[in-house]
Amino acid sequence: MYRLEQETSADRWEVEALYDTCFAPGREALSSYRLRDGVPSVARLCLVARDPDGILAGAIRFWPVRVGRAEALLLGPVAVHPTRQGEGLGGLLMRDGMARAEEDRWPRTMLVGDEPYYRRFGFTRLEGVEMPPPTNPARVLGSGDWAGITGKVKRWAR
Repeated sequence: MYRLEQETSADRWEVEALYDTCFAPGREALSSYRLRDGVPSVARLCLVARDPDGILAGAIRFWPVRVGRAEALLLGPVAVHPTRQGEGLGGLLMRDGMARAEEDRWPRTMLVGDEPYYRRFGFTRLEGVEMPPPTNPARVLGSGDWAGITGKVKRWAR
């Protein structure tokens, strides 16, 4: 049984270590990280999963972005510790995070990932939405109301 909690500043380095474990070196060079630089995450949606002993098993983060003039969430990273994969924890984090986003009335969410995996959470390929290079357009996926939304994905600024 896992306990989902909102990520706090005390979790930051432990979550970063999890991401280092789960992703290839150089992950911070990806274009999605440029969209996050200097932009606060959407704190209520950023979650950590801990086992009964309090050990971090997974984490998910969401960031605000703009697509053209529209507001959207950029989901990611989401990670589950390698020793905990295959237990449904990634799905739990995705479903809970997406439910919170819906409660907070975010109309659309996007991510860069594998469509066969994320399809079960309602994500499909986005046409006309341009992530900064180098991003494979086939991996740009969205969920929610994307009708008429096209353009370049840009860093959040009010």
